[in-house]
Amino acid sequence: MSTKLFVGNLSFDTTENDLHDLFSQHGTVASVDLIMDKMSGRSRGFAFVTMENKAEADSATEKLNGHNLGGRALTVNEARPREERSPRSFPGGGGGGGGGRGPRRDFRS
Repeated sequence: MSTKLFVGNLSFDTTENDLHDLFSQHGTVASVDLIMDKMSGRSRGFAFVTMENKAEADSATEKLNGHNLGGRALTVNEARPREERSPRSFPGGGGGGGGGRGPRRDFRS
């Protein structure tokens, strides 16, 4: 059964290929998912690497946690399941925009 690993403290220059090459030295890599910022298109500094089996994932975790990649010490550990989040709510009940009304003017004289 495959095991997903969290890889943190990545340099913004790190690529999915860099991670695949590094982790494949410790076993079969099923997938690499480098998390990107939607607005800037730049790496957010962490990724998820899925290893084919638990023994290979444990070996990679032991050997690569603290490993220097791109001048940064990696944080590698088994990924936890994503926590359920409650829906976002805003005071006033809505997130409507300003409607383009422009500045408010007081015409009382």
